[in-house]
Amino acid sequence: MKVEVKRTFKGTEYTIGKLYIDGAYFCDTLEDTVRTQKIAGKTAIPAGTYKVKKTYSPRFQAKLPEILNVPNFTGVRIHSGNTAADTDGCLLLGLNKTKGAVINSRNAVAFFLDRTPDEFELTIG
Repeated sequence: MKVEVKRTFKGTEYTIGKLYIDGAYFCDTLEDTVRTQKIAGKTAIPAGTYKVKKTYSPRFQAKLPEILNVPNFTGVRIHSGNTAADTDGCLLLGLNKTKGAVINSRNAVAFFLDRTPDEFELTIG
């Protein structure tokens, strides 16, 4: 399974992208802004390919995809949320129908969890 995020807009407060599974569009993504120097909780995941494993999140009280070995980051997950304030350095899923936000995020994450195995690779570009 190939999971890929293609960033389509890099703003000063947030980053919008499109998530593809095996080359087919799945949903939109929302992250913090891309920065050359990390600011805790306010920086997008660096471009690259990462191993992802579904693990239990004490914060969300649920099993969610954890993006592993992100340089200078810990606890990076794919989860629901609506604005850059909800990302805290993570990747949010949903539909980008409003500037700087995603909607239907919980549904997108639930469907993503159903469609993906417990371990996979994620490429962010």
